[in-house]
Amino acid sequence: MLTRSDLWSLEEYAERREAFRVEVLEHKKARRILLGDHILLMFEDETTIKYQIQEMLRIEKVFEAAGIEDELDAYNPLIPDGDNWKCSLLIQYEDVDERRERLSALVGIEDKIWLQVGSESRIYPIADEDMDRSREEKTSSVHFLRYQLNPDQVTALRNGASITAGVEHDAYPVDDIVVGEDVRLALLGDLN
Repeated sequence: MLTRSDLWSLEEYAERREAFRVEVLEHKKARRILLGDHILLMFEDETTIKYQIQEMLRIEKVFEAAGIEDELDAYNPLIPDGDNWKCSLLIQYEDVDERRERLSALVGIEDKIWLQVGSESRIYPIADEDMDRSREEKTSSVHFLRYQLNPDQVTALRNGASITAGVEHDAYPVDDIVVGEDVRLALLGDLN
């Protein structure tokens, strides 16, 4: 969990921003799983969330303690707790009309994107714990997911088990995608 002491002042962030942005973009490369052409899981951690908070503080020109605490309260829940993975689910269609049509067809997809460690049981996400982002007629293009692991899954991962991912939604089925070793190691690092 991040605290105010982990953050830079607006002035210091202005000086560090470009180098930190490059560092975070490189860091994120090992924290992404692309499912098909249009669904991206972006796994969050302290580094990605620190960047997000610093950017929000910069954009909103927040420097008062209460405002900083509000941002920390909003974003800290997206940092994994040591026995789970937390990610942003991004549904990406460039064309506005296609995006509208697909979001209507993809209602409920946030509950159907699974991960599996080795031969352990599939892990389905707990979606949007902060607020519901789907309606009956369409889903949101952004969701926040938590994948809760049990001790057997954690042990299997520590013993070198692979991670596979997929989607069990009629409008966007994706079969077993084996996650790259760089992503597996990054996700392993999120577990205590």
